[in-house]
Amino acid sequence: MSNSLIAPHGGELIINLADESEREELQERAQSLPRIEIGSRQLADLEMLASGAYSPLLGFLGREDYLSVVDHMHLSNGLPWSIPITLPVRQEKAAQLKEGEQVALVNSQGELQAVLYLEEKYSYDKRHEAQSVYRTQEEAHPGVKVLYQQGAVLLGGPVRVVALQSQAFAHYRYTPTRSRQLFEARGWKRIVGFQTRNPIHRAHEYIQKCALETVDGLYLHPLVGDTKGDDIPADVRMKCYEVLLENYYPADRVMLGVLPAAMRYAGPREAIFHALMRKNYGCSHFIVGRDHAGVGNYYGTYDAHYIFAEFDPVKLGITPMFFDHTFYCRTCEAMASTKTCPHPQDQHITLSGTRVRQMLQAGEIPPPEFSRPQVARVLIAAMHQSA
Repeated sequence: MSNSLIAPHGGELIINLADESEREELQERAQSLPRIEIGSRQLADLEMLASGAYSPLLGFLGREDYLSVVDHMHLSNGLPWSIPITLPVRQEKAAQLKEGEQVALVNSQGELQAVLYLEEKYSYDKRHEAQSVYRTQEEAHPGVKVLYQQGAVLLGGPVRVVALQSQAFAHYRYTPTRSRQLFEARGWKRIVGFQTRNPIHRAHEYIQKCALETVDGLYLHPLVGDTKGDDIPADVRMKCYEVLLENYYPADRVMLGVLPAAMRYAGPREAIFHALMRKNYGCSHFIVGRDHAGVGNYYGTYDAHYIFAEFDPVKLGITPMFFDHTFYCRTCEAMASTKTCPHPQDQHITLSGTRVRQMLQAGEIPPPEFSRPQVARVLIAAMHQSA
């Protein structure tokens, strides 16, 4: 077995962040370039492109790669890639831009974020993308809603990023280059990544520790980009992760970092996308639980497991670790799953998200078999502050 970390997707980290001298040159040049104001999702995409987390992408997808990703979940060169990374604009704005020119991408304050080398502009079928990527055309789906609201023309081409969005959680905001350095410093070769946008309860803790039994280290990597309005805020979640790691995990076997990407809620396709990003961060394995990146009832409970069978494992590179629904069983007197516990459901301690919220709002700590008390106390305090 190799003594080094897993290679990034495509073989090398593609860092699209301009260095200091290039940045000065681009900022000067941008003053005379056409400008496009971009929103929070594209700002997050720029950060991911800048750091190499979206390797092997050089920028926003051109038409050939876009169609290949939407229809076949691969880039046109054959590499797996399941979510289209695009830059949409309104038709009237696109009409003012010429292919072959450079475009300044600015934030809502008008500050330069990146320069796009516009290779092509092209129209696309939003309903087709919705059905292919999200498996639904319903606007009630949060990812589809964003898609339907965005511009009708896509701009494709490489970017050079000159500034990054707000650096919340800077202490944990490791780039793939940095996470790889930290893994190597710890002597880790086999690292399992865990994606989450929720607080971690006993079920998550159980599957993380099951995975950790078989590898060198766990990279707890919560997403802190855009999420749905009713998801628990990232700062509250981070406090939950900190108290959990401090009290229940071995410090030399676990690392906490944040993923600044926006959430798409694309279910199975997003499971592939999340795995490929973690490969770039240096993870050799990736945990996929039930209804990964799902929302509502749009995806089957284990669709995010089944989709991995549609890819060549060698091209994918990262190894998925699948886990079924887990719970505390009174008869087993332990955490278990449907794979390991033979007892009926009335022996399982499971609580709906609604019931947990009701308990926390009432200041009640859920049963210790469901949630660690330290985590519950953080959530109760946050709910009372926002009430």
